[in-house]
Amino acid sequence: MGYHWNWGVFASPVPSGETSYLGWMISGFETTLALSLSAWLIALVIGSGMGVLRTVPNRWLAGLAAAYVELFRNIPLLVQLFIWYFVLPELLPAGLGDAYKGTNPLLQQFVAAMVCLGLFTGARVCEQVRSGINSLPRGQKYAGLALGLTLPQTYRYALLPMAFRIIVPPLTSEFLNIFKNSAVASTIGLLELAAQGRQLVDYTAQPYESFIAVTLTFMALNAIVMSLMHLLEARTRVPGSMGT
Repeated sequence: MGYHWNWGVFASPVPSGETSYLGWMISGFETTLALSLSAWLIALVIGSGMGVLRTVPNRWLAGLAAAYVELFRNIPLLVQLFIWYFVLPELLPAGLGDAYKGTNPLLQQFVAAMVCLGLFTGARVCEQVRSGINSLPRGQKYAGLALGLTLPQTYRYALLPMAFRIIVPPLTSEFLNIFKNSAVASTIGLLELAAQGRQLVDYTAQPYESFIAVTLTFMALNAIVMSLMHLLEARTRVPGSMGT
């Protein structure tokens, strides 16, 4: 088709000479990994807490958690990212907003993307946790309360350990999604893996090599995550409660 393949482009130095194009790709991969893992930590903590609140008998707490889910699940991720990066700093108190806008632009981009991805994914994790808790027999909760445990203790020692074992497969899907969704951070200038791939195309005019490398990297990353989560599922499986 007349296209000139050149896989050696990755070994070529960038115009500034500080590194190679492969170095750019590695830097983008490191940013994607750091962004996704930090956002997943936020999503898991907040999503788990909100998932618990959605199942408690207090209707105000349950309503608060439901409002969180509806808000973050129904607004497109890209719109949320723009709000966190462009709008929220203007809504902060003047001193705090100016201090934030005076920090390193890369740090601003990373923090905005991390919080946005974490809260967006947390709403989905919340529903997974809620479903896991509701799938348990009601007798488990009543048994814990009958033994003298408080409601928080019943969740901690009886319900959540079983619920998290049940929802490992859907949590795996959300974990994979957060790596793929991290690519939207390029829209605010964060040089993660996809953005570095586009930058390589701009400088070298070798789009196929660039995006094949990006695709293979995401595929390898997802394969590793799936393997690790499969091992976790196998080690945490409770006989009689899940398929073997």
